[in-house]
Amino acid sequence: MATARLDYVAPWWTYWMHNFPHFNLSFQPVENTFRPEEANYQQSLVFLACMAAAGLALSVLLLSTYLTCLCCCRREEEGETKRPDSCCVSWTAVVSGLVICSAVGVGFYGNSETNDGVYQLTYSLHNANHTLGGINNLVSSSLDSIEVVLQQHLNRLDEIFAKRGDYIQSLRFMGQMADNIIRQLSAVPDLGKANVDLSYMADQAAYVEYYRWLTYLLLLILDLVICLVACLGVAKQSKWLLITYVPATVSRLGVLVVSPLQGTSDFCVSPDKFIVNRTKSFLMSHYYLYCSPSLPNPFQQSLTIFQRSLTTMQIQTQGLLQYSVPLFPTAERDLLGIQRLLNSTEFNLHQLTALLDCRSLHKDYFDALMGVCYDGVEGLLYLGLFSLLSVCAFCALLCTVPRAWTVMASRERDYDDIDEEDPFNPQSRRVAYNPSRASHVHSFCSYTSSLGSQTSLHPPPQVASNLPTSEYMNQSMLFGGNPRYENVPLIGGGSPPPMYSPSMKTTYQSMTDAQMRQFGAGLQQV
Repeated sequence: MATARLDYVAPWWTYWMHNFPHFNLSFQPVENTFRPEEANYQQSLVFLACMAAAGLALSVLLLSTYLTCLCCCRREEEGETKRPDSCCVSWTAVVSGLVICSAVGVGFYGNSETNDGVYQLTYSLHNANHTLGGINNLVSSSLDSIEVVLQQHLNRLDEIFAKRGDYIQSLRFMGQMADNIIRQLSAVPDLGKANVDLSYMADQAAYVEYYRWLTYLLLLILDLVICLVACLGVAKQSKWLLITYVPATVSRLGVLVVSPLQGTSDFCVSPDKFIVNRTKSFLMSHYYLYCSPSLPNPFQQSLTIFQRSLTTMQIQTQGLLQYSVPLFPTAERDLLGIQRLLNSTEFNLHQLTALLDCRSLHKDYFDALMGVCYDGVEGLLYLGLFSLLSVCAFCALLCTVPRAWTVMASRERDYDDIDEEDPFNPQSRRVAYNPSRASHVHSFCSYTSSLGSQTSLHPPPQVASNLPTSEYMNQSMLFGGNPRYENVPLIGGGSPPPMYSPSMKTTYQSMTDAQMRQFGAGLQQV
């Protein structure tokens, strides 16, 4: 039973956060003991929240200044500017996207852990609330039975046994035992206020946790969508997708978990001390918080007197049933009623003894500490890590946006600078072929490779050179030529040296100077 309490040790991360310096708004050091009612401690939590907000605001300000300088103070691009390294931009975007996705995964895990911790807290509070409510119900029902019902039976028996002094004396003794039971039950503290407080705390914690969980869930989904949009904008080279990413980074201002993390860690380091200082009865709080076998039960004496008085009343009732009923038959009904009442009261006493034992409430207390200090604080730490990673990755990805724009603009500029008349321009190949121009192209088969027929050769008009390269090669293949070689020597045409076939090269080398001049003059006339 006591080992459950001894197993609880505050985790190391709570000590790490607890030892973090505490300062109030006047920049004076504050004691790190958990005291939420004091103004200085409240200012220390507000100071941490302000520091986190200032850091996020500073990062947004620096990014805004960076983007403003890029947009407004940009140098005029010169004729030959160095083209940005698109590989660096792509890798930066990829690494930033992977970091953001990892951060979102950490955020989902932290959000789930925090929700589990708060759920365990509220579940334990409801269990403790049920225990305290059961104690109040047992005490109130036992008091009503003893004060009202038992007193009615004793009054009627007092009238019946009026002529028997010994029986009247037994009734008076039973009345004294009933008064002892009433005093002992009245000594049990009224737990109605504590019952209401625990119920209110559980409902408020569940209400706040639901909206906190939903807010972080939407924020995580938003971050994931922003990351995908930004990466898609870089991959598709879409400026509009990148523009939608820039204002969405302002959502990082909503991530502030430092203050609740600090306050919860301060509480988890010494929760017993805080609870004992806020309770009136040191012995009672110490018994339920530590639940040690060496500690006495503060209600043990009252329960013992209750049990002895109840046993005495049962013995007296059994004796009256045995000896008075033959003489006073009308007393049997009231005596049986008293016996049933004492039996039910004894059953309530056993239940009350079990509920007042420290094991039930201490288990709820232990489960609540485990939920808050382990799952809850751990989840808040993961949410803080998610915020840090996502902010850094978003800043890096945001810095790549202007570079991505520069890469896109340089690619568009290089594409526009291509000469449309270049035969190797891909755009020129999209021009539809005109069949009317193909009729002016002479067949390469009219030129023979024999020496005697070279004087009668008439070269084709130069309009054929306007055909696309692919059309020229196709015609060369159709008319039996080899596309790798020219079938006609381009003499005097101002073209680069052609590449001849072996047969054409032999014919060209065997031509005389007069034939070459005549052939060149014919080409110039055309």
